[in-house]
Amino acid sequence: MTNENIEQQEMVDRIITAEADNNDGVLDYALRPKALDEYIGQEAVKENLKIFMAAAKSRNEPLEHVLIFGPPGLGKTTLAHIIANEMSGNIRVTSGPAIERTGDLAAILTNLNEGDILFIDEIHRLNKSIEEVLYPAMEDYALDIIIGKGPSARTLRLNLPKFTLVGATTKMSGLSAPLRDRFGNVYRLNFYNHGEIGQILSRAAKILNVEMFADAGEEIARRSRQTPRIANRLLKRVRDFAQVKKDGIINKEAAHEGLAMLEVDELGLDALDRQYCRLLIDKFNGGPVGLNTIASALSEDMDTIEDVIEPFLLQLGFLNRTARGRALSESAYRHFKAEPPPDLQAKIF
Repeated sequence: MTNENIEQQEMVDRIITAEADNNDGVLDYALRPKALDEYIGQEAVKENLKIFMAAAKSRNEPLEHVLIFGPPGLGKTTLAHIIANEMSGNIRVTSGPAIERTGDLAAILTNLNEGDILFIDEIHRLNKSIEEVLYPAMEDYALDIIIGKGPSARTLRLNLPKFTLVGATTKMSGLSAPLRDRFGNVYRLNFYNHGEIGQILSRAAKILNVEMFADAGEEIARRSRQTPRIANRLLKRVRDFAQVKKDGIINKEAAHEGLAMLEVDELGLDALDRQYCRLLIDKFNGGPVGLNTIASALSEDMDTIEDVIEPFLLQLGFLNRTARGRALSESAYRHFKAEPPPDLQAKIF
């Protein structure tokens, strides 16, 4: 196993990671809404999609290509499947890293039917040479194939059925400008509020056929990092706890005890988050301290710290990235019931 695969496995092993967990794949698919009216949250995105899909269907045309971006776990893949269902087309699912050669993309495109949806997850990881093949496919529904080599080489253009490309990315800056410009619909998914997460949990509990009290749903929602994928994962773990340790009903007590067993606190911080913060408080007086030093002290890779641990701490306002290094905020000290240093503002700025 490569170092990259090991790091990815470590990310997946965290219960509160927003990355997809292959172990829960089948059940996660069952929890996904199948229609736009069942999709909770992202009201502006839904309203726009409803209008544009209705217009495309009235003209008997495919929907313009759609690009969905935002943090992991917010429903990009779910939206792609909903678009396919609403447009009455089949969906072909692949990902940027899976398309290694131009021939792979050509095989996918030539097997599409009229009105189909091609969903490319992690589209920012497409090879640049593959992007070049994708441009005429998106604009002209045509595939340019080069036959032969050298002076005798010639280009053969194959017509493709009219399809809709739905791309999903967590890194909008990773897409080249020419590729971004070819998407007619670009949507950003935002984090959900606690009320929306509570509705998602209530719906998931019904599908899972488990009884959950409203206050228990609120308890789980508060710790879900405003992310549906994490909320559903916590619900499934709490359900298991309630079935084994309680009477199978998720009340507030069962939710609280189950989440405590998972070491997820009331803000959604897990053991690794707390270890990071306690390190800065106890050993470095709140910072600022360099990323390399933190990585060595935690025995973690710097990329793992930047991509996995720090984003949520930044979202909470617990962490500041300064020119001199990382420094904790006053709210982080209050959460960990620690006394902030008198020169805290100077550390941050």
